[in-house]
Amino acid sequence: MKRYERFADEISELIRKGVLAPGERVPSVREASRHYGVSPSTVFKAYYQLEDRGLITARPRSGYFVREQAPRLLTEPEATPGQQETADIAVSELAFSVLSSLQNRQTVPFGSAFPSPALFPLARLARSMAKGLREITPAGIIADMATGDGDLRRQIALRYRMGGTPLPVEELVITNGAMEALNLGLQCVTSPGDLVAIESPAFYACLQVLERLQLKAVEIPVHPREGIDVEILAERLARLPIRACWLMSHLQNPLGASLSDARKQQLYTLLKAHDVPLIEDDAYAELYFGSRPARPVKHYDDVGLVIHCGSFSKSLAPGYRIGWAAGGRYAEAISRLKLMTTISPSVPAQVAIADYLHQGGFDRHLRKLRHALESQQRQMLAAATRYFPRETRVTRPTGGYFLWFEFPRRVDALDLFHRALDAGISIAPGPIFSATQAYRHCARLSYGDPWTPRSEEAMAILGKLLATY
Repeated sequence: MKRYERFADEISELIRKGVLAPGERVPSVREASRHYGVSPSTVFKAYYQLEDRGLITARPRSGYFVREQAPRLLTEPEATPGQQETADIAVSELAFSVLSSLQNRQTVPFGSAFPSPALFPLARLARSMAKGLREITPAGIIADMATGDGDLRRQIALRYRMGGTPLPVEELVITNGAMEALNLGLQCVTSPGDLVAIESPAFYACLQVLERLQLKAVEIPVHPREGIDVEILAERLARLPIRACWLMSHLQNPLGASLSDARKQQLYTLLKAHDVPLIEDDAYAELYFGSRPARPVKHYDDVGLVIHCGSFSKSLAPGYRIGWAAGGRYAEAISRLKLMTTISPSVPAQVAIADYLHQGGFDRHLRKLRHALESQQRQMLAAATRYFPRETRVTRPTGGYFLWFEFPRRVDALDLFHRALDAGISIAPGPIFSATQAYRHCARLSYGDPWTPRSEEAMAILGKLLATY
């Protein structure tokens, strides 16, 4: 990272934490140069970047100021209420109806589970794939089919080490996206009829997996900022024969909540005491807005109890379907189970990503991606403030590309989903994120696509629809 980029991130962190408030003057170029020990040209470049990101604005003959936010900010939601203790799951049909709504490219994709492909370096990846295919040997095509491409595993292990969580390459199994890693991990530690602790609300794909494997959900409430309620989880673990937990400790989907390091350590200590494995879904690990990455629960794992699952689908190559599991004590079982199902992810896709990571540029791409998503989040929040009912509550995650909206209780999110779709707008209604189809007045909206006048118009239409309830 260049010096002006580091300085820009320092200032953006002060803005994000409220140290520099909306409308407040940021240090002048001369003041910043003297105080931070950087050259005036470095300060200018940093401020130009912060302008591009929509964080500050220049006023003639006055200097730079933190950009004013919308005059009326929507309130954040409270902690989610507790759901029934255990539940059978039947959400697949509802989830499939949401997914099918995205097949029409003319639909505004607020219901999408992926960022826009326009945000990814697809042309650069294509060159890496062509290079990899030229260099791969016949033997290399079938080598490492159980665990995945050796170069790719080493690159992933290096990123773990850079993030402060060293682990052996042998623990990594390359999969067809994070979803296969999560599926395999759960299958390794459960049997039909078992209880699995999940978040509430939860990522709907998690619910679909439990439904397919005939597992029962134990829903644990999630706070929109602080993450899963560890105390309630402790109480359930003490009373119920929970066999596994499937959780997102960082940028949880759909709320965007993140556990603090202390809470992650507390969570791991609790699970270790009960010898309950954790399937940690960390698909959004690289999409944080701050200057430092979050450590996963896997960082505290000293007995191999955590199956940490990641993916390049949300940060680099959505169509390549390359993910992985850091399986801990379950790595060999995951590898064997994969051989009995999909055998191996695409070899060309693996060598392409391995070459891209080896050549460098991934972190530079991630900085651009994070800045784009942060700007798009601000634009969606501002639009929601303009158009949505005053009683609406909305999350403010520190990364990712989802906002969770809690509308007035008179709103029927399923009805809103169908009416919005008739208007050419896809949303993800709250009931698909619950084993019991709760959250009927809530919805998840994605700001993963570049903001356009069409996006603004779609928010205005949603506001008009909400006003009819």
